[in-house]
Formats: sequence, structure tokens, C-alpha cells
Amino acid sequence: MKIMHVDASAKRERSNSRALSQHFLERLREEGLDIEVDYLDVTVDTPPHVNEAFAIATYTPSDERTPAMKATLAASDALCKRLLDADALVFAMPMYNWSMPSVFKAFIDSVTRTGLTYVFTDDGRIEGQLARQKVLFITSRGADLRAGPYSSMDALTPALRAAFGFLGVADPTFVDAQPLQFSDQAARIEALERARTELAAVAAHWANPAKPAPAPALEQDNDVMALSQE
Repeated sequence: MKIMHVDASAKRERSNSRALSQHFLERLREEGLDIEVDYLDVTVDTPPHVNEAFAIATYTPSDERTPAMKATLAASDALCKRLLDADALVFAMPMYNWSMPSVFKAFIDSVTRTGLTYVFTDDGRIEGQLARQKVLFITSRGADLRAGPYSSMDALTPALRAAFGFLGVADPTFVDAQPLQFSDQAARIEALERARTELAAVAAHWANPAKPAPAPALEQDNDVMALSQE
């Protein structure tokens, strides 16, 4: 299995999302799955933010693009190919101020490409090209947003579902470690252990699809209000 693994945390050795994504890959190997990892750290190799040249080039038919347009799109073309070549996608990130890190949004903007990651069918429908890939999002949140009065402030999960649903990902898996920063030590330990348990179940399912898919984590009431960060 070829896996594209993308990390998006500004932290390095102190990053919970990075540690959890590594834990997941280790569990896949322990399950006996032969994996090839294509790794990208978007905090180091950040895709360029969309500018006028990119916007014009991407909507110009490929056979009409100038050499300059092709050069503008070259990095995006390469990223799209990496996504399409993968059998599975593992995206790990913290929640920053209720949504995704800006570097991951730049990644989404770079790989949402007409004619590559989505196409128009003969009957006028839009068809995403990532339908065959397994997709896992591993997120870390400072507060617990699973339920309660502030659950509606989770802008990360719906944004990821919408962006990748447009690209053909109908049923992504989410493992969310929460609460981490705005909690006591016992709650942090419990959150990380819960995430590891969920990741172990996902790894077992990926290695043996005949096993039942892991059920979503049960929601719990909470009254935490704080900026959600890793």
C-alpha cells in the first residue's frame, strides 16, 4: 500500500498530531501491512498561496497554456500526481482557532484542480478523482468539542469533509485527540490514549478490510470554552 502522509503542525517533537500519525503508521506495519510512505511536511514545503497567475493558469485549457502558465502549475501538478498515485492518504494536523492550519489550506488549494483531481463528466456532473483512496484525518484539539454548547465551533471537520468530498472522498475517517491543551493532565492522557485506541482499530481495518470498520467515538457532554490548538 502506498500512503501519502502529510503533517501540518507548526510544532516538531512536541506535536501530538505528528506523534499520532507516526503511531498509526507503526501500527500498520505491526499489522503486517507492506507500506510505502510518501511524506510531506507542509510547514517546511508549503505550497504557494493562490495568486492571479495560478488562478488564470489553472482554468486555462491545458492545450492552450503558455510555458509560463505550465511553470506556474508545475508544483501543483506534481502534488496532484502524488495524491492520485497513493492508495491511502493520512493527514495529520492541529486545530488552530477552530479550523485548519493555513499551510494545509494552501495544500488544499494547490490540489483542487479541474481536469486532475476533479473532472466534468459528459452530463455536466463534477466527479472527484480520489474515490478509491482510503483517507484518514488525525487532528488534535486544545479543547473538547465533541459535544456541548461549543461543538458548533468546530469548523475543521466540516471544512475537511467538504473539501475532500468534492474531490471524491465519500467516507473519510476522523480520529480527534481532544482535549489536550486546555485540560488537566489526566484528561490529556485519556485523550491521547483514546486516539491511539481508535488508530489501532483503523490500522487493523486497513490491514484486514474484512474486519468491521471502527465505530465513531462516543460524544460526551462538556462545557469547555477555549481556543482550540494542539
